[in-house]
Amino acid sequence: MPRLGGPSSIRSLATKTSETDALAVRGYNVGSKIGEGSYAVVISANCKEKNGKHLHLACKIIDKKKAPVDYLNKFFPRELDILMKIDHPNIVQVHSILERGPKIYIFMQFAENGDLLSYILKNEQIGELQAKAWFLQMAKALRYLHSNDIAHRDLKCENILLSQRMNIKLADFGFARHCTDQSGQAILSRTYCGSAAYAAPEVVGGYPYDPKLADVWSLGVVLFIMLNKKMPFSDQNIQQLLKDQMNRKYAFRRKYIDQISQQAKDVVKVLLEPEPNSRWDLTDILNCGWLLESNSTGSSNENI
Repeated sequence: MPRLGGPSSIRSLATKTSETDALAVRGYNVGSKIGEGSYAVVISANCKEKNGKHLHLACKIIDKKKAPVDYLNKFFPRELDILMKIDHPNIVQVHSILERGPKIYIFMQFAENGDLLSYILKNEQIGELQAKAWFLQMAKALRYLHSNDIAHRDLKCENILLSQRMNIKLADFGFARHCTDQSGQAILSRTYCGSAAYAAPEVVGGYPYDPKLADVWSLGVVLFIMLNKKMPFSDQNIQQLLKDQMNRKYAFRRKYIDQISQQAKDVVKVLLEPEPNSRWDLTDILNCGWLLESNSTGSSNENI
């Protein structure tokens, strides 16, 4: 699948012109704000390429003056390194990365249908066939990352986007990291990453953890949410959250339980397995009967 542009490095913008003019020189016309964090905003943008094609993009603007030092020194370099390497149809593609003074602009594929959480909140629970199709796309994207020794570490509905053709696009690699050292040895993670409601019990408990298996747990949480329109565990009290996770204290909603097949429930069970070494990996997931039984679950070959 062709990339949008494939950044190879951070390109600097002129500092003596206005922000809008500097971006316009590179062919980018910025629009309105579509999201905001504590030290970054996301705006809409358009780009005219040399072949005359117009691209609709999203631009994440990171303000280095507002960002924590730990993020700038540790997490952001990892994010850039990973963004420059990955290429998969179910992962948001990066067009270019530009720098101007204290701000860094990451131009990326625009997801016309927003994020998965917003979609679920606006609709009823996602039917099993659609949930299966999206789950398959998520699993293939994660397998691609894991096969390249990359863990996402912040998989949640807010970071799963829906394209114009309603295909899954994994996004936000702010906590992503490589899982092996320079000698190829596996590295356990020790950083508490992501949202507690999606975090695996070994992460919540503060133990060194295999980040790939932690991703699998988060994938199980996302599947449960799609099928039930609710979280499997409450994160209001962290100690109680860990206790509920270890005791497998989650339940399918009565109004949906009869609509969910036993195979789907079994997949949730093996993903929300509190013992990491007993949890499925991506090979197990993609070879399970639930995903293989129907040709209705397909991966997108969509080009933006």
